[in-house]
Amino acid sequence: MHINAHFAIGIIIASLFNAIYDFNLLEFGLIVVCGFIMDFDVFFSKFAKDGNHRMLLSHSIIPGIILFIIGMLFLWPALVISGLAFIIHIVIDTLDWGTNFFGVHKKPFGPKLLISKEEFDNINEVLTQYKIKKAFFDIRYYSKKIIIAIEISLFIFMILTVFIFASEYFLLSLIYFPFLFFHLLVYFQMKKIEGK
Repeated sequence: MHINAHFAIGIIIASLFNAIYDFNLLEFGLIVVCGFIMDFDVFFSKFAKDGNHRMLLSHSIIPGIILFIIGMLFLWPALVISGLAFIIHIVIDTLDWGTNFFGVHKKPFGPKLLISKEEFDNINEVLTQYKIKKAFFDIRYYSKKIIIAIEISLFIFMILTVFIFASEYFLLSLIYFPFLFFHLLVYFQMKKIEGK
């Protein structure tokens, strides 16, 4: 999923648990950030196998487990839930393109629902059909109606949960829009370049 979807999930998780723990701004923000921060490992793609940032250790459950354990040791619910948010991100990412789930994989782990086994096995050949390799992933992502439905549902659920359970942090949910606009801008640029 794209970063805006993970941001929405972070807001949802933080809001639901806010009803129990009444987080301060730092704690609420920590949970939200831990729901999407690993996507910034894209800036370190050159260090990843095949240039795929999801093959970095940061796209495994290991950092989430570490956060969870530290939170348990210090009896800090916000850190425990931050670890949970991190792990949920990784689990969700196994569904679309796969990740380095346990930190030891040589290939992306997961069902990889947005790419067929044949495409995955011949990815270099598939990518030669595009002027910009990244276009394959962006165009495939937004061409799936299920992805659009999931993104819309997450947005609606985010607004509802933050409004009901954490209205004091409602303005934080607006950060969703720059993430969404960034991805839509890239998608439309890729479509234009590829003539699709």
